Amino acid sequence: MSAPLDGVRVVNLAVNLPGPVAAARLAGLGAAVVKVEPPSGDPLGAIAPGWYGELVRGQDVQVIDLKDEVGRRGLDGLLAEADLLLTSSRPLALDRIGLAWPHLTRVFPRLCQVAIVGHAAPDQERPGHDLTYQASAGLLTTPEVPRVLLADLAGAERAVTAGLAALVHRAATGSSSYCEVALADVCDDFAEPVRRGLSTADGLLGGGSPGYGIYAASAGHVAVAALEPHFWRRLLTLLDVDGSRESLESAFTSRTALEWEEWARAHDVPLVAVRAAPPPAC
Repeated sequence: MSAPLDGVRVVNLAVNLPGPVAAARLAGLGAAVVKVEPPSGDPLGAIAPGWYGELVRGQDVQVIDLKDEVGRRGLDGLLAEADLLLTSSRPLALDRIGLAWPHLTRVFPRLCQVAIVGHAAPDQERPGHDLTYQASAGLLTTPEVPRVLLADLAGAERAVTAGLAALVHRAATGSSSYCEVALADVCDDFAEPVRRGLSTADGLLGGGSPGYGIYAASAGHVAVAALEPHFWRRLLTLLDVDGSRESLESAFTSRTALEWEEWARAHDVPLVAVRAAPPPAC
């Protein structure tokens, strides 16, 4: 069977994380991806070479100096054959090298563009990174730095969605399109459970329900997510507890976290052992 994006050509100018992750997802769906890097390379290649290698596997990586006339002609040749362009530079930077959307759509009318930016209009030129986006959205627990690069990874998925929507729209109407994915907006959207009270300290998913939480075992901790009534009833029956947090705390101290995980698998209960952070990869 052919892949969904067989025949689709993507040019990715985005470095660091969201663009390469998005491009890798598109490549995984069958798109042919050309990754264009500056002479200095993609910083991700120096910071996380193993991950970088995985993300660009199967892609055509080309080093092109976009400030050079010859390099720009080379890029134009790629764009003339492309269906989708991914960028992550600020709009003024793209404009300075002749890659603003009004110019691109005039020269390459079939080309769609997804521009990954930090902030939505009128603040597209405001600098930022994953940490600042999460901080502004109220998603940090100070003073810890978050383990998950939420804005970058969720932004990459949103960029993929925007790219697919652009291709569907072009197939239906014949018109190309431009879409901005603002990473700060992505974080704001992911903060919605907090705003709705679901994951606040007393919310159903934030500690307010004894059936959804973390408990100490005799060794390690377990994460319990018995939200549905049938799972909750089954948990209480099997543990022979009254459902109070105190009764659960007492019950879980009788086994190790890994033993509870095996028990949960055998009894169809949504419970797992809490793992430590994975070790760094090379």
